Amino acid sequence: MNNALNLNSYYGFIAVLVASILWGTTGTAASYAPNLSPLAIGAIAMGGGGLLQALLAHKTILNHLPQIRSYYPLLLIGMISVAIYPLAFYTSMRMAGITIGTVVSIGSAPLFTALLEKIFDKKALSGKWFISFVFGVAGVLLLSLGESHSHGTTQTIAADQKTLGIILGLIAALTYSLYSWAAKKMIDRGVDSRASMGLIFGFGALILLPTLFFTGSNLFDEPVNLYVVGYMMLIPMFLGYLLFGYALKTISASTATTLTLFEPLVAALFAVLLVGEQLAAIGWAGMALIFVCLAVLSKADKPK
Repeated sequence: MNNALNLNSYYGFIAVLVASILWGTTGTAASYAPNLSPLAIGAIAMGGGGLLQALLAHKTILNHLPQIRSYYPLLLIGMISVAIYPLAFYTSMRMAGITIGTVVSIGSAPLFTALLEKIFDKKALSGKWFISFVFGVAGVLLLSLGESHSHGTTQTIAADQKTLGIILGLIAALTYSLYSWAAKKMIDRGVDSRASMGLIFGFGALILLPTLFFTGSNLFDEPVNLYVVGYMMLIPMFLGYLLFGYALKTISASTATTLTLFEPLVAALFAVLLVGEQLAAIGWAGMALIFVCLAVLSKADKPK
């Protein structure tokens, strides 16, 4: 029995890493549509992917609807968080800069998730998780600085704009943590993982997609825009979150969100290999720390 649980945990571990690889391609994909607003890309990719998840799981969702009252608060938290997350994340990077926006949004999400589990689920945080978190956040910080230095960034961002960007980054991290935690709670209460993710992302999409009226006015100007958002909707957001939902059946939400610190590493590698960007030595050191984070974390979530 324990061997089966351990094996399932490793499958969940691998599923999140594969999802992170898919999510890590979004920056490179978006670079092929430079004239399209990042807000529009986020809205249609996550919103369209959410609708696809709901359609895929519609039969399972219908089976769970009679019990919706028992998990309605979690569904409400999840769907609102899904709608807020991409708007806050992309605006944070625009206002505070890519480096700060990335570190705040992605780096603080595991901490928020761990706090949610500790406060609401009374779950103790292991020493190994804390060590992996420190290595991971330090790695993301160094990686982001390495990218920033290689780009030769000289843009000065006003203090009040940067502060607002940091606040939005924290909101992005919190909402990412909230919908991950809500999905995990629904799964733990007996809701099928596909139905859980389909409900949360499907309803979230109904809030998110209307924002395209304000951000996607030039969506149809060039064919490449459609190729980019089509890819991001089908692969990173649809397939990636299917894998993430599967993983939440076998590993904790705090472990899953910490594993997604792998995403910036993948994004940087794709940027170097495919887009031709350069990475300073400090960035490669950050990559090494992220690998240490993953090595420690792989030992931290084994079922007892």
